[in-house]
Amino acid sequence: MTALLSTREFLVVDTETNGKAGEDCELTEIGAVLVGGGELHDRWETLCAVRAPLGRAIQRLTGITQAMVDEAPAAEATLPDLAALLEGRVLVAHNASFDRRVLAQAFARAGLTWPDPPTLCTVAMARRLHPLARQRKLPLLAASLGIEVEVSHRALADAETCARVFCALFGRLCANAGTVAEAQALLAPQRPRRARAGRTDGGRSLKGSRRRAPSTAHLPDAPGVYIFRNEAGQPLYVGKSISLRRRARSHFAPSSPDTDWSARVETVDHIETRSELSALLHEQRLIDELRPPGNARQKHQDRYVYLRCRFDIPFPVLEVAAEPAAGHAVNVGPLATRAGATELLEQLNSLFGLRHCGRTLRRRPHPSAYGQMGRCASPCLGDLDPNAYRRRLDEALALFTTATARSGEAHPLLRHVEDEMRRAAADERYERAAWLRRRHRRLGELLTALGENLAAAHVRPKLLLARHPGGDGWDAFWLVDGRLADHGPLDDVWDGVARTERALGRACAHGQVPHLGPRDVVTQRLVSTWVQGRILPTMELHPAPARRRVAAFLRQAGVPDPQAAGVLA
Repeated sequence: MTALLSTREFLVVDTETNGKAGEDCELTEIGAVLVGGGELHDRWETLCAVRAPLGRAIQRLTGITQAMVDEAPAAEATLPDLAALLEGRVLVAHNASFDRRVLAQAFARAGLTWPDPPTLCTVAMARRLHPLARQRKLPLLAASLGIEVEVSHRALADAETCARVFCALFGRLCANAGTVAEAQALLAPQRPRRARAGRTDGGRSLKGSRRRAPSTAHLPDAPGVYIFRNEAGQPLYVGKSISLRRRARSHFAPSSPDTDWSARVETVDHIETRSELSALLHEQRLIDELRPPGNARQKHQDRYVYLRCRFDIPFPVLEVAAEPAAGHAVNVGPLATRAGATELLEQLNSLFGLRHCGRTLRRRPHPSAYGQMGRCASPCLGDLDPNAYRRRLDEALALFTTATARSGEAHPLLRHVEDEMRRAAADERYERAAWLRRRHRRLGELLTALGENLAAAHVRPKLLLARHPGGDGWDAFWLVDGRLADHGPLDDVWDGVARTERALGRACAHGQVPHLGPRDVVTQRLVSTWVQGRILPTMELHPAPARRRVAAFLRQAGVPDPQAAGVLA
């Protein structure tokens, strides 16, 4: 670190990840550019295999697909090459704290020693040496320095852009710092954060207390749920992870947030599962049962919504909500966007003359604007038979509760609009036919944007399999009647066949709307949203499959078959 800054070699690094936080964050691509004497020299890049499937959003953002990482080498094979490149050089990155953390985590996960090189951050350089650039995101910062950016969100392209930004500011850095140590001191935050006073409990500060990590040696490196407890054995916090040991330890790392409960932790219990989804269900159940103070109830963080209809009022309405409805209701989803779901609701209301107002029906002396245009049956006037309104509603809901369209076929809603368009043309109502044609075109775009779940949840019974991250067994999940009918480890093909028969044996008659409890809708949403963007072995259970079909599906997935093993023996 005593060598002159102008004579040092620098390795400019950029990383792309799976977009997840904490222990779930995994590298998908690394790019590096060697810089010396203010010029760019060698380039190096590699894709990295991941344990968990990539989400669709991160694939669209980076252009790195699941197929690309499936064919990529494991981190254990590529990180030693990066370590060799870093030897004796200074690491440079844009927002370097993120790249250092991700790389150090990847090295630890691969069982390798992190080189821990000296680091410079181009964001800090811009803040100190290019203060007129108020926007410090990499493309905007590069543009302010006259550097053209053609590709972004790919590791090598971003590393090259970062390297050019570094070279543009390198002369100013050398003018103010002679060594790497002086450069780090120059770029350090000018006003260090001051510790805030924490809340107190009986005169004892909890946030200010020194956190002592409990023993986690007994926790496995496997999916599951962990429970932090205090000295009296009371639960303080419940969490889940695909690696119990690493996640439990991370709560007590110096960089982790200081919480009220962490200073009181004495022990940690755990429940091991075979999949992240099973851990998620156990976590939700334990939070509901134990009510630990560290688990504040939060709103859903994802974007998924449901189009639902509750039958507890005389003139039911369609509505969009973040959760399925409990009780006697039809729930369509999960749908990809709230804006799209709301537009679909408005289209259905106009096509079938349903209510556009809220659940509370106020009497009106005259029709609403929708009623005057013929797009609402106007039950608010008080002269409409509820059965007549219900027939319209049932016709609309039947498009989502009858057999769904097969691959390559149009959705029943589009076929309904096509039939109405032909009927209007036959009756020489050409203006209505043209209006319906525009609706048909827009609905086609809308249904494509909303995703694949355009049917009521209770008409799509299915069997899902989620594998252990290490390949050691399966968890099975049976979704029947819009609820999670059964779930748990699966070690025997014929046990899976029997459980499938039991789950379907308790189902309502097909087409009948089931009654869901509050717990049913919570678990149904957890499972349905978790599987979005993941490729899992899935078997549709309507019509009810024969035993041999279920057995063949499970065998193909890799579930053990003791009977077949006995025959071979």
